[in-house]
Amino acid sequence: MLNGNEVTAILPVKDMARARRFYENQLGLKPEGLRPDGKFIYRCGGTVLALFPRPGGTKAEHTAVSFLVDDLAAEIKALEARGVSFHEYDLPGFKTTNHIATLGCEMAAWFSDTEGNILCVHQDVK
Repeated sequence: MLNGNEVTAILPVKDMARARRFYENQLGLKPEGLRPDGKFIYRCGGTVLALFPRPGGTKAEHTAVSFLVDDLAAEIKALEARGVSFHEYDLPGFKTTNHIATLGCEMAAWFSDTEGNILCVHQDVK
């Protein structure tokens, strides 16, 4: 039924201008524009990423969006050069080394946007 449909990931933001600066300047996303309902849209591959104004921001403590990349280490380096700070974890059964955790068939690294949304970059392990 929905297999062939485009997906929109919606992220709550407290400060749209601040969030847009992060997504455009630090992540390098190309803006598509503001929608009549207040969402600001970016296209990422076959997915739409929508920033939605919400005074309370996010309450999520999980990964909201993950970007699949071909070279995780290179992407981390490029994002760090643009000011993105990655999270480090040292928990039982879950540890990052140089920002990266290996989880079965993928490697991943996490960071937060200016609004508190947890984002991830990940690479499939072959």
